[in-house]
Formats: sequence, structure tokens, C-alpha cells
Amino acid sequence: MEASCSLSFDAEQAAAFDRIAHLIEGAQEIVICAHTNPDGDALGTQLALERAIRARWPYKQVTGLLADDQPVPRIYRFLPGAEGLVPAVDYAGTPDLFISVDLSVAHRLEDGEAVLERSRHACIIDHHPCDDPFGEAWYIRPSAAAASVLVEEFIQHLGLPLTRDIALCLLCGIITDTGRFQYQNADAEALVAASLLVQAGADPSVVSLNVYQSFRLEFLHLKAAVMARVVTFAHGRIAYSYATAADLERTGASLDEADGLVDVVRSVAGSEVALFLKEIPGGKVRGNLRSKTGIDISGVARELGGGGHKAAAGFTVEGDVDEVLSITLPKLRALFPEGVAQQGGTTSFPRIDLS
Repeated sequence: MEASCSLSFDAEQAAAFDRIAHLIEGAQEIVICAHTNPDGDALGTQLALERAIRARWPYKQVTGLLADDQPVPRIYRFLPGAEGLVPAVDYAGTPDLFISVDLSVAHRLEDGEAVLERSRHACIIDHHPCDDPFGEAWYIRPSAAAASVLVEEFIQHLGLPLTRDIALCLLCGIITDTGRFQYQNADAEALVAASLLVQAGADPSVVSLNVYQSFRLEFLHLKAAVMARVVTFAHGRIAYSYATAADLERTGASLDEADGLVDVVRSVAGSEVALFLKEIPGGKVRGNLRSKTGIDISGVARELGGGGHKAAAGFTVEGDVDEVLSITLPKLRALFPEGVAQQGGTTSFPRIDLS
């Protein structure tokens, strides 16, 4: 079933889409890649765009790349075409066009950055803030709730139908990036976009079942440990917790399963900023930040080499949990007015070890 109405976009957006379509038209070998540690929006956009390009230009060679040499996270393997994604490190081609989705910063492409460097042309469709995008053409709109919204608009701009498989991929991106329409970015545009995708055949219950209702016991044991460690300070306005490599080994949970645990921390009543840390291989820690109010946490992520939106951002740094807490928490406390930061605050940040 096809959607009977369409999203609206302005002349500037249409011109940007025309430039991207022109690059696609002139390319024979095309790769599509999203950021390292891909989430539902990253995977949904690239899988949907891959199918759309093949539908519009069936004679072109299109390959979806994974930035990391890791399999698709288990909860997203239900997405149509996920099994065909290729780790960038295994891709030896020299593409005519590199399309980056849900990402505007080259270094977050990880292994995909080497493919970008040997590509003849590049373009971007993204909703993350970026002052210096790479490539010859791009459409970057941070006000969009998800990159999936923009890819949906691009597909409609091409005059293509929203097939059931394309719609499911894009709906997964919108649902996950809006936190099941619970985050501040769940605006009217996101709801209209999701409605059109459901009308095109995407089933929200399929996304919910796979992403939010199929947890392994190993993950639930890890979640219990993370919940038990939640600490607040700055008068309860900042909440944080963490998972160590030992936690993952003890419970049997995988790294990708831990990605959503920032929402456990975010759920603390009265908190405005949430931080979740997890140790990853190579002596590094990955941090997820969330803001529940108007506080912009993206600057903290950028200071630590990461990026994202004012309400959702992340970073990866070298060190262990204790070291990263000692660096990150003062930066978060500095986001609050001085009086608020001092209330309930401490000069040390306890790591509660319940192992």
C-alpha cells in the first residue's frame, strides 16, 4: 500500500535534494554508510535509501556499509536488508559516490572513513549540527527529529512510493530517535512522517517487539546492576550510572545491548541531565548523554571528541569509568547555574560497585 499524501518541504530543501540526486544519477558504484556504533536511525536510513536508489536506478551498484567491523546489533536484524550490510573494512571498491546518512563528521565513520577518502564524490543527509560538512552536496537539518524523516522526504522528492520495507526501516529510525515519541524532538513533523509510514504498511508493533520487547535475560541482569548504581547530584538534577567490562563478562550481555541503558538513568524523577558510561575494548569508555529540559549537553560531548544534539549526544574517550566520571561530571555540573550546581553537590563522584 502506498501513502496517499506527502510531507512538505521548501525550495532550499528541494534544491539540496536535486544536487544529491544529480550525484546519484552520475554515479555507477555507490556506497551508503552511517556512523560508528549504529542505532535504529542510522541503520534505518541507510537501508531505506539503499532500497530507494535501487528502485529508481536499478542498473547501479549500491552497497550498504557498516562503519565498524561488528555485526548489526541484534535488535535491528529484523530490518529488511540488514543481513546484506558489509563491514567497511571488507569493502575494497573505489566508489563513484559515498553517501553519509545520520552523520556529517568524517571521523565518526571509523573504517568507513578510508572508503570516503578514496571515493570520487560524497554527499550527506543528516540531522546533526555541523559547521563544516564534507562532500559536494548535503542536506543537513538539525531541527528534524531523525535522519529517517529527511530520507523519507528525499524518497518522496524522487517521486518513489514508500514500499512496506522502506517504510519499516524509516519508522524504526523515527521511533528510536524520538524514544518512542517521548523525547523533546517528537514534533508534529515526526508524527506526520510516522503516520505516512504506517499508512504505507510499516507496523509499529514490529518495531516495538524487536527493539523494546525482546530482551535477553543476560541484558536484564546487566540492567539491574546499572539501575542499582544510579547516583544523583546537583540537587538531584544530574543522574549517572555505568557498566564495566566485568559487568558484561559476568552477565553475558553484549556491548550493543547496553546502548539503551541511558534511558534507565534518564528516567530518574527530578533529573534534567543523564549520563551513562560503558567500558568498551581497547581501554576506552563510551558515554551517552541525555537532557530532559532545555539544557544543551552537546557541547560537553564535543569537548570530549563526540557530538550529537542538544538533548542527545555521545562520546568515546580513553580511560576507565572512574577517570571518565572525574572528567565528565564537572563539565555537566557547570551547565547549571552556580547556586543550583552547589546544592546537593560534592567534590567527589562516587562509583558504586555492586559486583
